[in-house]
Amino acid sequence: MADLFCFRLIMDSFALTTIMLFVSLGSLAGFLAGLLGIGGGIILVPLFLWAFDATGFAPEVLVHTAFGTSLAVIIPTAFSSTLGHRKRGNVEWHQVALLCFGGVFGALIGAWFASLLSGVWLKGLFGVMQIVVALQMIIFQPRLPPERSDAVPSWPLVGVGLAGGVFSAFFGVGGGVIAVPLMVIVLSFPIHLAVGNSSALIVISSLFGALSYMFHGWGAELLPPFSLGYVNYLVFALVAPFSIGMARLGVRVASRTAHAKLVKVFAGLLVLVGLRMIYRAWFF
Repeated sequence: MADLFCFRLIMDSFALTTIMLFVSLGSLAGFLAGLLGIGGGIILVPLFLWAFDATGFAPEVLVHTAFGTSLAVIIPTAFSSTLGHRKRGNVEWHQVALLCFGGVFGALIGAWFASLLSGVWLKGLFGVMQIVVALQMIIFQPRLPPERSDAVPSWPLVGVGLAGGVFSAFFGVGGGVIAVPLMVIVLSFPIHLAVGNSSALIVISSLFGALSYMFHGWGAELLPPFSLGYVNYLVFALVAPFSIGMARLGVRVASRTAHAKLVKVFAGLLVLVGLRMIYRAWFF
């Protein structure tokens, strides 16, 4: 009886307008994932924070559930993006393997920190760093190699994957917000190759991040119905299908977009993310 009451409460709270909002923003997140090689969590996390609060999720588990559920949605979205980028020759599997090696450990570390620590100051500093990276990409256009090459040292790729995995799991967003600018600025990758490789990295880092959130949240008190640890599979079922479809559209648009325009779009997104994190950390 209690489970039935909880189910009806959740479904009553998820009014048609709220469901349509989930679907619409899930579609937008998928499109951005395909266009820019991000996991869509930049859109999903604030959506989930608002929606979970509006539907009565307990504050004690709200943030972690938003992060964990975001990572779960990112997995199929990023996988769809990766397939699209692979068809266009924008994925180097040798490089992806090294990125994912670091990404697995990074995701485990990031989720572990998230389960123990407050991310207030880290979020603020992360926002500042995002803005700095974005300005560097706009003002100091990196010199990109005319052709892709496998002659890239292994450990820098592992390090990029590690950084992407840590931030992906800690903030519940795609590691592409870190991995793409690092590959473009530090490793001098072409933007389309960086985006394609990042999509593949996001699949693995988000998978291990979501599994870690399930593990750390298993048996936690005050979890909402339809949860596996800190992952809510009802919300996942609402959002994921639309994110997947729109991710493929984003890939098609990315392949037809000039390099300079794509860099500016990504840099603008980094500025927005940075400002949001600074506001949430230090002024909210």
